[in-house]
Amino acid sequence: MKISVIGVGYLGAVHAASMAELGHEVIGLDVDLRRLERLSAGESPFHEPGFPEILRRGLATGRLRFTADIDELADADVHFLGLGTPQRADGFGADLTALDAAVGSLAAVLPARAGVSTLVVGKSTVPTGTARRLAGRLEQIDGVHLLWNPEFLREGFAVRDTLEPDRIVYGVRDPEVAGPEIAMLDAVYAQILDGPDRPDRPEGGVPRLVMGYEAAELVKVSANAFLATKISFINAMAELCEATGADVTDISRALGMDDRIGNKFLRAGVGFGGGCLPKDIRAFIASAEDLGAGQALGFLREVDAINQRRRVRVVDLAREMLGTLRGRRITVLGAAFKPDSDDVRDSPALEVVSRLMAAGAHVTVTDPEALENARRRVEGLAAVQDTAEALQDAELVLLLTEWREYRDLDPIAAAQLVSTPRIIDGRTVLTPSEWRAAGWEFQALGRPDAPTTLPADDRSVPVADALIDAAAQA
Repeated sequence: MKISVIGVGYLGAVHAASMAELGHEVIGLDVDLRRLERLSAGESPFHEPGFPEILRRGLATGRLRFTADIDELADADVHFLGLGTPQRADGFGADLTALDAAVGSLAAVLPARAGVSTLVVGKSTVPTGTARRLAGRLEQIDGVHLLWNPEFLREGFAVRDTLEPDRIVYGVRDPEVAGPEIAMLDAVYAQILDGPDRPDRPEGGVPRLVMGYEAAELVKVSANAFLATKISFINAMAELCEATGADVTDISRALGMDDRIGNKFLRAGVGFGGGCLPKDIRAFIASAEDLGAGQALGFLREVDAINQRRRVRVVDLAREMLGTLRGRRITVLGAAFKPDSDDVRDSPALEVVSRLMAAGAHVTVTDPEALENARRRVEGLAAVQDTAEALQDAELVLLLTEWREYRDLDPIAAAQLVSTPRIIDGRTVLTPSEWRAAGWEFQALGRPDAPTTLPADDRSVPVADALIDAAAQA
């Protein structure tokens, strides 16, 4: 099939190259001429494992190309909307400016199809009601149908998540009567839907779920809100652990063995960031309030607040270890919001860096992939690519992005580079006993200075009360 992808940022570019990988003829559209130039040259504008390979394959076969001219999209069978929906500058809500503009431009060229069946497919994360509103505009054109097909990509695994998804969701105007438009999108995803059974899916292939527009819109934001809640829950437990001397890794390990809960997203630390979870839960709150159901999502405000507190706690812990931050030499391992990505949007690591710098510390940051983006985000940032160079003469080290090379650091060798062996493990990925044995003063969020047993005194009473209160409010 002939496919267009409108908006070739992170989401759109991965989707376009993946569709070409499936054998479709794909044209990607964007207004960013520099981005188009890089993509057309086979150069990825972001770090994403596996993407450069499928990008270059698509270009080499001629199945993939890029343009800034929307008229070139007029004869495509299927148009995917991959526009960003960032948080609005004046509040929590999602900014739909780019999406609305793209739909308006697309509508102007669609009549060139002269009534031939055309499918427009939304991929963006949007507030409830957006798809139905856009359908009202697009479906005035003869033969045009709108589906909403939310993405569930994890940065670092986006190519695999596109080509080997755990589920595919179709949002339609009316699930009872939708037919031709579903068949068209099934044809796009035929290789995925009809692919071989996977070992992790004994019941068969990839599930395809058809639902109304509103449910499809809610699936994406509710998934992100649930993951954010799970992360903030274990970080709330980390706060209790710091008050009691318990080790949060013991709690997360025990919780993870409960198959009703599972062990994913239960590692305490400096919290979540990136371009999705923070802005999506805030937009979800704003959307619920617009619908008159804000009370239902009131708990997400505390989820967001817990996440922000963890960043402040790292700075407070650094101050406790050093006595003062002014003039002290601090090295931060990691700038990206997560490993295997160069994305620094709402990065916990960079917020900690900014707070340390504001307090007068001399901060050096290192990261395998994200330094260029970090320099654009933080004015005056001292960024060093080589880890050993970054560690040189540091008085305190903060591990804030769990890249493998940082998890695998040799504490004995690292101690020879720093001025004073002090470290804060902001991702609970290091083994405290190994680092302490190598002479390091070691701290981590939600972990005691050393193994402790609580005495049977009044300290246990308020903690128990707090847990009972939390359960009552759940």
